[in-house]
Amino acid sequence: MGNLILLILIGGFFYWIFKSYSQYTAYSQEAFKNFSITKEALAKSDLGLFVALVAKVAKADGRVDALEAELVGNMFDDISNVFPEPSKTKSILKEIFNDEKDQTHNTSEIAQRLGQAIKTDKSKQQQFMGFLIQLAFVDGEVSASEDLVLQTIASAFEFNPDAYHAIYDQFEKMMKNIQPKVNISDAYKLLGVKDSDDMITIKKAYRKLVREYHPDIIKSQGKSEKYMQEATAKTQEINQAYEMIKKAKS
Repeated sequence: MGNLILLILIGGFFYWIFKSYSQYTAYSQEAFKNFSITKEALAKSDLGLFVALVAKVAKADGRVDALEAELVGNMFDDISNVFPEPSKTKSILKEIFNDEKDQTHNTSEIAQRLGQAIKTDKSKQQQFMGFLIQLAFVDGEVSASEDLVLQTIASAFEFNPDAYHAIYDQFEKMMKNIQPKVNISDAYKLLGVKDSDDMITIKKAYRKLVREYHPDIIKSQGKSEKYMQEATAKTQEINQAYEMIKKAKS
């Protein structure tokens, strides 16, 4: 009996490890090692469909602002690095993004296709929906048009409304709690630059920090929502500091 209990416990332990590992490596180099890198194949893949939805959210309020563009560029790097030909993949992902950002008629259709593909994986649903909500909040507030796109996607995903509002409310509360830098010296300190530095140097420091702290859709696999919230908060603080310095130097 004792050996049986031990075997059950060991089996449960290795199942937990396998489950955690499989979640974390759902989008990994191993998973995509035999993937054919074509625009058609990428556009139909989970990550290609996700990029299309990112384009809808990013352009929902009429333009893709500087921080959104920075984050989307970093996202292209994160995603393309799990495919066999990162450079080719990144170029195609940019095409998909640019193709989709100005099309509003097919948001629900694309979301339904992705929703069906990940219907049985609640963690992926949570991961994708959380990232899209985060992107909408990253410029400080969610516009009515961004909210409409998010609601359309959530509905097509058949995403639990309570879970959606819980994520949304957490981001809203977090953004309200981010305190803007009270003085310019704090802004310089946050970016790790001096007031004597030129804007080229300051922009390089800013972009390096955004890359370091940006919410990574690949690394977020298997992590709690707190990871995405903390990354978003830090990114917003960095952006606020950069905008304050830009204004002071203009």
